[in-house]
Amino acid sequence: MRVRPAGTDDFDRVTELLEELGRALVTDATHDQVHALYLRHLEDDRASHLVVEDDDGVIAFCSLHFRDRLNYPTPDAWIPDLIVTESARRRGAARALLEEAERIARERGCWQLTLESGYPRALAHKLYASTGMTDAGKYFKKTLTS
Repeated sequence: MRVRPAGTDDFDRVTELLEELGRALVTDATHDQVHALYLRHLEDDRASHLVVEDDDGVIAFCSLHFRDRLNYPTPDAWIPDLIVTESARRRGAARALLEEAERIARERGCWQLTLESGYPRALAHKLYASTGMTDAGKYFKKTLTS
């Protein structure tokens, strides 16, 4: 198992993983737009995208963003997406991604590392706690498109 930066050739697998996480399906109608967005994200110096691959290919993905927060002189590191394909879970891929994300965040001088995770992902929450993360609150959403 190896952690590496996501590349342009990983688009199809990364979108499949995000779909497995519950993100919107990439369709023929949205493919080009989503692909362009993916490429922009890979080039963004305020983000880092990581994958884990094994002998079978890419099995996990992590999106790490660096954002400024008012009243903090250094950036916040935020993980909006972290997914390990179901067949590869409990083999250390998520922990490896979290460790690499933390290493990158520390290297960039971030003051904290946060992530989002839905209520149904209770096993993932246990993993996050085992890495020293704490449950720090809730987030609320309102969908603005139909």
